[in-house]
Amino acid sequence: MSKAFANKKILDHANFTIKDQEFFVLVGPSGSGKTTTLKMINQLVTHSEGKILINNEEISTANLRKLRLSVGYVLQQIALFPNLTVSENIALIPEMKGWDKAKIADRTNELLDLVGLNPKDYAQRQPSELSGGEQQRVGILRAIAANPKIVLMDEPFSALEPISRRQLQIFIKDLQKKMDLTVVFVTHDLDEALYLADRVAVMNDGLIQQIAEPADIYQHPANDFVKTFFKEYRQNLSTISVENLLLTELSVNPEAQEVADNTAISEIINRLSDKEVLKYKGKSISSDDIICYIAGGDK
Repeated sequence: MSKAFANKKILDHANFTIKDQEFFVLVGPSGSGKTTTLKMINQLVTHSEGKILINNEEISTANLRKLRLSVGYVLQQIALFPNLTVSENIALIPEMKGWDKAKIADRTNELLDLVGLNPKDYAQRQPSELSGGEQQRVGILRAIAANPKIVLMDEPFSALEPISRRQLQIFIKDLQKKMDLTVVFVTHDLDEALYLADRVAVMNDGLIQQIAEPADIYQHPANDFVKTFFKEYRQNLSTISVENLLLTELSVNPEAQEVADNTAISEIINRLSDKEVLKYKGKSISSDDIICYIAGGDK
């Protein structure tokens, strides 16, 4: 698919498939076409060329209202209605889909409980009475309230301070697995992309440069742009303490090639480009282990 504005191509022949229940992340610098790609999925922006299919249905011929009500959408700008309560904000899509009031009330309370916001304390609050992290939680609940199978997220955590940001990353990753969601997530943050993604699509100047699993894209960049884009991240890895890495739960692989105890982490990273796993002080280290450690996640 392609998109042009005023004869300038914003997206140039992007071609990819997102798997059911996959956490798919679009990452790249500002202006690379990430948000345009996301908005074309629910036709907030129409594509100039090509086709977009959801469940084998071409969306340009689909009922637009039905499409948008069936796909959850979370923005960077939280966009809660300030004159509605928390429960009223969450209930918007179920109400538009014609759910009865009792079912909506049950669903609203269920979702607030799910994110640790006691309905008795939070349901009747105004958005202005919530912290930034709480507002974004409510925004996510509004997106999933009517049980969509697809959720689009456009840099939803970028305006939050680091602790709230990490908490919400953990929350959405867990929620995606619990609810079997297909999530398409836009970010410019490599750490966030590598932590959340099942697969990452790296974009630049309207072109998809590479699509791969985080470990593959990190170890085997497809071209000079991807290599340069990840350079700073790779440099940050060189400051990791190997001893701290070994405190994590690493496996033991007796067939792994052993490296000396005084081997620098940068050397281990370089050698992992050619080896699936290395042994260090009796424990096996893979590229996945390093990525998960840096991103703060579990393998």
